[in-house]
Amino acid sequence: MTTQLTKETFLEKVFNFEKYEEWKFEGDKPAIIDFYADWCGPCKMIAPILEQLSEEYKGKIDIYKIDTEVEQELSAAFGIRSIPTMLFCPMEDMPQMASGALPKAELERVIADVLKVEKPV
Repeated sequence: MTTQLTKETFLEKVFNFEKYEEWKFEGDKPAIIDFYADWCGPCKMIAPILEQLSEEYKGKIDIYKIDTEVEQELSAAFGIRSIPTMLFCPMEDMPQMASGALPKAELERVIADVLKVEKPV
């Protein structure tokens, strides 16, 4: 299941940008953060795909959602200009960002290549 983040939970679970200048991932497993808005058509299209992925990769990755209308400070901190935008956070490397409603196969490729998580069988 995907989890909704507020600024407070983001600082705790992903990255405390108030405390650190350099990226320091706070999670215990790789994560995808979906920046979305309720009025956004492509965001609605991708939501069920993210739910599916959260089930398929349960225990291997975390999938978080951030409502850009509510959490404007977070959106600004990451320079979110268009939605949906996803932030892929591997355990060791720098996060990578992708904009647009990516198809499931592309998301699985990014999970394998960027997050270094193999698709469960």
